Amino acid sequence: MTDAIERVEIAVIGAGLGGAAAAALLAGAGFSVHTFEQAPVFTRLGAGIHIGPNVMKIFRRIGIEKTLESIGSHPDFWFSRDGNTGDYLSRIPLGDYGRREYGASYITIHRGDMHAVQIDALPQDRVHFGHRLTAIEERESDVLLTFENGRKIAAGLVVGADGINSMIREMLLGPEKPRFSGWVGHRALVNMDKLRASGLQFEACVKWWWEASRHIMAYATKGDGSEYYYVTGVPVDGWEHETSFVDSSREEMEAIFGGSHPVVQALIDATETVTKWPFWNRDPLNLWSRGRLVMLGDACHPMRPHMAQGACMAIEDAAVLTRCLEETGTSGYREAFALYEATRRDRATKVQTISNANTWLKEPEDPAWVYAYDPLTAQLG
Repeated sequence: MTDAIERVEIAVIGAGLGGAAAAALLAGAGFSVHTFEQAPVFTRLGAGIHIGPNVMKIFRRIGIEKTLESIGSHPDFWFSRDGNTGDYLSRIPLGDYGRREYGASYITIHRGDMHAVQIDALPQDRVHFGHRLTAIEERESDVLLTFENGRKIAAGLVVGADGINSMIREMLLGPEKPRFSGWVGHRALVNMDKLRASGLQFEACVKWWWEASRHIMAYATKGDGSEYYYVTGVPVDGWEHETSFVDSSREEMEAIFGGSHPVVQALIDATETVTKWPFWNRDPLNLWSRGRLVMLGDACHPMRPHMAQGACMAIEDAAVLTRCLEETGTSGYREAFALYEATRRDRATKVQTISNANTWLKEPEDPAWVYAYDPLTAQLG
């Protein structure tokens, strides 16, 4: 590789859900954007994800709302149920009610299917896989980015959408490992034949609750009902593994959740492959940007997944950041970044706090403050 330095107006570090949204929105607003992703190629990662109306409005702007609606499942309710008795703790209306009240659909979908649609919506010559960031140098009129493959990019502005272990965050705040939250989640796509053989009804979106906030969130990830997924939340003493996740087993699920409601038991029985993931935390961040560097999503405010709004907050961040830069232009980036933080801080911190407390929709409540919010029109500042 030569040491020639290429120049770009805006570099987005990370092409995950938040980074891909930022790239699409910034490009749509007329900025010249390149995205740099450390993964060598696109892969269908992860499992289920919820996308609220607050974010479907953003996908409408990007032009992918209809595609995602056609792939995902459209639950009519978010049900919360007692894991032992099956009693209903809450029935939060979504579906047609949500479209009417909140201005867009609520969908549950496979994260990889959604991510693929997001990546496809970007100009392919501007998404650069196989680019692991190794050095950042803040200079007078740009930021010099050096990648492991030897490529050097001088970027006018840099958006850190590089997740909980963000290199941008480390650059701004110094190395600091995220804290283990004391919770793990088991994730599984279940065997549909076994599930159907049980003869029981499986709701499109249901959270089962036990004492000490242990839970199983179960939902369809495809509109045709061909895929059903669950993620648990279980308090544990510690996380001893060096890897980002480990294999779990049906036996482990049985040990934790066995003897529960028959529908839960059927879920466990239909489990073949299940993995176990630690949930990491950081404190709400007192720094969202510095100089020409700005962060969004998990790089900025990681949260436990209990509100199903982590990715949604990253995509909301991307929408608001784009609007702020539209107001000021790239030359007014300091003002834009200050406006972005002022607009996002309280909302992101509130969602982070409620997610970590794990109380969302357990009892009847009005979720309009989350779902009816429109990041494209909400007042800036």
